[in-house]
Amino acid sequence: MSAVVPPRPAPALAARLRGVASSPVRELLALLDRPEVISFAGGLPAPELFDVDGLRAAFDAALAGDRARRSLQYAPTEGDPLLRAHVAERMTARGLPTTAADLLVTTGSQQALTLVATALLDPGAVVAVEEPTYLAALQCFSLAGARVVPVRSDEHGVDPDALADVVARERPALLYLVPTFANPTGRTLPAERRAAVAEIAAARGLWVVEDDPYGELRYRGTPVAPLAAEPAAGDRVLYLGSFSKVAAPGLRIGWLRAPAALLPALTVAKQAADLHTSTVDQAAAAAWLAAADVDAHVARLCAAYAERRDAMMAAMPGTLPPGSTWSDPDGGMFTWVRLPGDVDAAALLPAAVRADVAFVPGAPFFAGEPDRATLRMSFTTNTPERIAEGMARLAAVLRAAGGRS
Repeated sequence: MSAVVPPRPAPALAARLRGVASSPVRELLALLDRPEVISFAGGLPAPELFDVDGLRAAFDAALAGDRARRSLQYAPTEGDPLLRAHVAERMTARGLPTTAADLLVTTGSQQALTLVATALLDPGAVVAVEEPTYLAALQCFSLAGARVVPVRSDEHGVDPDALADVVARERPALLYLVPTFANPTGRTLPAERRAAVAEIAAARGLWVVEDDPYGELRYRGTPVAPLAAEPAAGDRVLYLGSFSKVAAPGLRIGWLRAPAALLPALTVAKQAADLHTSTVDQAAAAAWLAAADVDAHVARLCAAYAERRDAMMAAMPGTLPPGSTWSDPDGGMFTWVRLPGDVDAAALLPAAVRADVAFVPGAPFFAGEPDRATLRMSFTTNTPERIAEGMARLAAVLRAAGGRS
């Protein structure tokens, strides 16, 4: 009779992973496999609006003739020169003068954020973030061993006076912002506040990360120049861009615009991470930018998303209980909701999912004490008709919850 072998303990995880929570947004993406669920949870572009024909032609071009062998080979870490030139041209047209030499191509802008953390943050470093902020950024900084401190914000974004207080008290190495159509709130930092943030960064020697995946998705109002274009902070701001929202997230193509003094270190961090971003995807992205009318494509996205935004805004008063508030964004993908009282939005989610509708509870977006009565809703993925139906389902859930309180 053989001896019973006790089970071996699971391998210990690295200490830096122990405090990093899983993203509820990523977990809720599993609902996409249930077509009956109307999800306002993930910040997903509408797949029916992808330029599938244009991207197919771009991959055909990347894999045609002699170019195919280059597109399938190892490539420079900095990225495809033609792609960088196209990106630089588009950024310059948006008010941020840029050359190809200013850019590092990354595997999505999320990797750009990881490279910045690798290059600039030692364990124990302090990072300041607007409150609330992008959940995956909080994960990234936590994984780097940083201490994240919140900065008060209002309906116009981060408060410069509160930022000055935090910088003086905490001496952060880095400030992270999504200043245009922020995730999760949808807010946009106005020009005068951008100038104030730039002046604080310049005076205090503070690095600023400007994460801008949504900037081209404006549905009304006048565009605001990137924070990186502010003269006071031109050598303090690292700008992150992405094709995920205007082309397709499956490409996983992003970029990092950084001051010349930082680019060598960021390039080494990129080499250590993955050598280089997919050569064939970069070549296809460059071919798409060269052949497609990208401005017309973005205009089509904005027209469709504006209708969806309007549908959600119109449904808000009839969906939410009296005393609720919500943001009314000029662009991007999200609205930020606060329910009245001390309700916990996470406690409402199971009932919502049973009713085949979903949202993201707001608490994980906070670096400090969370406001559990908040939630984030995305309006880009569903048609206006689906949004109306989803909001009706959510209204029924909220009414039932109110009846039990």
